[in-house]
Amino acid sequence: MIKIAIRDNGIGIPKEELAGIFEPESGSRPGTNDERGTGLGLIVCKELAEKNNGRIEIESEEGKGTTVYCFVPSAA
Repeated sequence: MIKIAIRDNGIGIPKEELAGIFEPESGSRPGTNDERGTGLGLIVCKELAEKNNGRIEIESEEGKGTTVYCFVPSAA
């Protein structure tokens, strides 16, 4: 597997929101600069990863940022 990490130092995601982060009902909340989103980005990324026999994992700490890991099979 190839591991891709995307990290930010934004506002982070509260632990109680992490469990349902891939559910469409979870929606979106304002980002560090009050930017808005649709809440669909991570859902689409997870679906694409899984359709390619991969997976996505998220680590986050409120006030410190978030890291999203995408694991996909190597071509070798």
